[in-house]
Amino acid sequence: MTANPRITFIGAGSTVFMKNIVGDVLQRPALSGATIALMDINPQRLEESAIVVRKIASTLDAKAKVETYTDQKKALQGADFVVVAFQIGGYDPCTITDFEVPKRYGLRQTIADTLGVGGIMRGLRTVPHLWKICDDILAVCPNAIMLQYVNPMAINTWAITAKYPTIRQVGLCHSVQGTAMELAHDLDIPYEEIRYRAAGINHMAFYLKFEHRQKDGSYRDLYPDLVRGYREGRAPKPGWNPRCPNKVRYEMLTRLGYFVTESSEHFAEYTPYFIKEGREDLIEKFGIPLDEYPKRCIEQIARWKSQADEYRSADRIEVSQSKEYASEIINSVWTGEPSVIYGNVRNNGCITSLPADCAAEVPCLVDASGIQPTYIGELPPQLTALMRTNINVQELTVKALLTQNREHIYHAAMMDPHTAAELDLDQIWHLVDDLLAAHGEWLPEWARGEAKQRVA
Repeated sequence: MTANPRITFIGAGSTVFMKNIVGDVLQRPALSGATIALMDINPQRLEESAIVVRKIASTLDAKAKVETYTDQKKALQGADFVVVAFQIGGYDPCTITDFEVPKRYGLRQTIADTLGVGGIMRGLRTVPHLWKICDDILAVCPNAIMLQYVNPMAINTWAITAKYPTIRQVGLCHSVQGTAMELAHDLDIPYEEIRYRAAGINHMAFYLKFEHRQKDGSYRDLYPDLVRGYREGRAPKPGWNPRCPNKVRYEMLTRLGYFVTESSEHFAEYTPYFIKEGREDLIEKFGIPLDEYPKRCIEQIARWKSQADEYRSADRIEVSQSKEYASEIINSVWTGEPSVIYGNVRNNGCITSLPADCAAEVPCLVDASGIQPTYIGELPPQLTALMRTNINVQELTVKALLTQNREHIYHAAMMDPHTAAELDLDQIWHLVDDLLAAHGEWLPEWARGEAKQRVA
């Protein structure tokens, strides 16, 4: 082990996200001399990211070394940690396709990056590129830890662990800690006084405990306060996005007894209850933000253009600590100082009521030995049942990728809760045909080809 870690960013052109992670890393004394290797296929975005990293390092007076690459294997050479953040096909054309083609069938979506037909297509586009990274890691840095921030997180994690079981990898999301902060805000309680334990699958983990530390050191269950706040109209409070009022999750809390860790706009399309043809009353009542992800993409692209100019002309780039887990993991592995994070890993019996090979999101101890998932046991049966409806789609998408069997793409769409609630079987088959044709070369070759009509 060298004195300073080598941290490679694959998809470093995701500049704002990369800036947050690098800012977190370089604020930690043990990591401030790290080598930051930036890799992206877009030379302009790569150059912009390098400018940002160098200015952050200068502002923090960190001794970091910055390198840029367009060759993935060279960027990975000797890496200790690999941070992956990219979107295959981007907003234009692939996200547009994932929304506009289903809309022709009357199938409306909110985010479409995790589940549903949008999530299935995104998985088909993304996993082959993640597998290529795994190939390169095994060739040039087999002991590196991959910190994977790419959606669809559960499909990606499952596919990596199935094909490359020796890769040290964890799927990372900020929904667990982010939602806990939102709920603390709704309750007017400092986040630092909250204790929680969550488990499940990515974007559908639930807080099994959500408690407030009392002055005498005991803990008080906060679930009654959350339910009361919702029923009395005091919660949810307005959040960062006025289009997303967060009512879906509170409604599900009253039905399930537990609060889910990913946003209402996501959760609305993981279930069959909220987005329904001819039920505009539901859309209005729960504030369902249809087409939310394309709107965010357009806003982000516009915002980045002005930010890139600001970063180029700025002498200093100030950063504050983000809520991402990456720097905490890197610090714990590098120094041995333990931490606990929420990570997506192969279940392996951590949650006994879910399949052993699925991707589970559970608390993980991190220290010099790496990332060690903790045992949860059995989940409440209603939570297990709901997760299984999502796991079915994930499993069939991963099976399609592993076996290169196109029929499983149709099976995955057929099992999706929202799709199945809106469309009949012939519509689902034709929709998948249209999506595969529209995505064309963005998909692996085996997934393209002739339309798969129903067997007579």
